[in-house]
Amino acid sequence: MNKQNGTFNQEYARQLDQNDPLARYRDEFYIKEGTIYFDGNSLGLLSKRAEQTLLDLLHSWKTLGIDGWTEGDNPWFYLSESMGDQMAPLVGATNEEVIVTGSTTSNLHQLTASFYQPGGKKTKILTDELAFPTDIYALQSQLKLKGMDPSEHLVKVKSTDGHTVDEDDIIQAMSDNIALIVLPSILYRSGQILDMERLTKVAHKRNILIGFDLCHSIGSIPHQLSEWEVDFAFWCNYKHLNGGPGAVGGLYVNKRHFGKDPGLAGWFSSRKDKQFDMEHNLTPAEHAGAFQMGTPHVLSMAPLIGSLSMFNEAGIEQIRSKSLQLTGYMLDLIDHKLKDYGFTVRNPMEDEKRGGHIFLEHPEAARICKALKSHQIIPDFRSPNGIRLAPVALYNTFEEVWLVLEKLKQIMDDEEYKKFENKRGVVA
Repeated sequence: MNKQNGTFNQEYARQLDQNDPLARYRDEFYIKEGTIYFDGNSLGLLSKRAEQTLLDLLHSWKTLGIDGWTEGDNPWFYLSESMGDQMAPLVGATNEEVIVTGSTTSNLHQLTASFYQPGGKKTKILTDELAFPTDIYALQSQLKLKGMDPSEHLVKVKSTDGHTVDEDDIIQAMSDNIALIVLPSILYRSGQILDMERLTKVAHKRNILIGFDLCHSIGSIPHQLSEWEVDFAFWCNYKHLNGGPGAVGGLYVNKRHFGKDPGLAGWFSSRKDKQFDMEHNLTPAEHAGAFQMGTPHVLSMAPLIGSLSMFNEAGIEQIRSKSLQLTGYMLDLIDHKLKDYGFTVRNPMEDEKRGGHIFLEHPEAARICKALKSHQIIPDFRSPNGIRLAPVALYNTFEEVWLVLEKLKQIMDDEEYKKFENKRGVVA
C-alpha cells in the first residue's frame, strides 16, 4: 500500500471498499450484525447460495428418494465428479484430475497408501516440522503400516525461526533415501507460501514423488498443479471455500498416475459403468475418481455447489488480488498503530510468499483474542501465543480491517485484555 497522507484514516478504507470489484459478494453471505469475522481461514461463513444448494439437495431426497442418485439437477451418483469439474480451475488441473471426496486426513491416508512404496534405499517420507498435526499423525500411521519406525523414517525439515521453512533446507533434505515428500502449500501458522513448482521440479529430478496439503491455499491463491506436474494434493473445503463445518474434502492426482490402483480401495473407487456389476474384482475408475473409497456424503457436499459458483464467477486471480490488498493494508496499519505494544508479525512480507491471513505473536495472545471477541471481533488463537487474522476477499472489507486494528490498539491502550485469563478455550 502507498502510505500517502490519510492512508491510515477510516475514510481511506471506505474509498478502497468503494473501488472493490468484489464488494457485491459480501451481500451473498450471512454476517452477524455488529460482528467482524476474521476467522475464515479456519471456518468460512455460510453463503445464501450454499444454503440454497443444500436445500435443493434435501429437496431431491424428499421428492426423488433413491432416484436422486441418477435424476435431478445434481444426480448424486456423479456429484463427486461434477464438483471436481467445478473445483479443477482453482487448483489448475484438468477436470479428470480432481475429485471431491473424503476429508483432509482420509485423503492423505489414501494418497500415502497409494504413492508411498518403499523399496531399496528409498524408504523415508520427508515433511516439515511445522506441518499441521493431522498430516504428521497420518504419515506416522502409514509408516507403521508398512513396518517402518516413524522416528527413523519420517524426516522433518527443521525451521530456523519456528515460523517459516527455508526451501533450500527442504531441497537439501531430498536425499537418496526419500521415497515420498508431503508438504503444506501454505504453512498454517505463519501463512508462508512454499514454491510448489520449484520443489516439484527438484523432487522429480531426484526421482521422488511429491504431494501438497492445500488446506490453507485452496480458494485463497491460484495454483497450476498440472503444469507444475505435482504428483498429488489434498485439501479441506470448509475454510476459504466456505463449504461448511466438516465439508467433504478434495484431492488431485496428476494424470500420468491414472491407472494406478488405489492403496485403499472401496466401492466408489470403481469405474462408474462397472460399479453396479457387483463384482469382487475392482475395476478402478480411469481418473482421480479411483481414489474415492465409500459412498459420497451428499448433504455435506451440497453447500459447495453454491459456494463454488461464486469462485468461478469471481475468478481466483481477482480473489487473490484483493486478498493481497487486504493483508497488505493490515500490515501497514499494524506497523502504524501497534509498533509499541509488543506484537511481532510472523508472516513473510513479500506478496508472493504470503497467504491469506496475518499471524501476530504476543505474550498475552489468548487474553487479547478474548478481548477482541468481547467486541464481536472474531480472530483465531493458536497456542502458545499466536493470533491469526484472516480478512477474506469475498466477504470482508477494508473498513473492517481498519476497525479491527483500531479496536486492537484500544484494547492495548486500556489494558482491557487483563480482564481475561491468558489460556485458550477447548477449541481455539
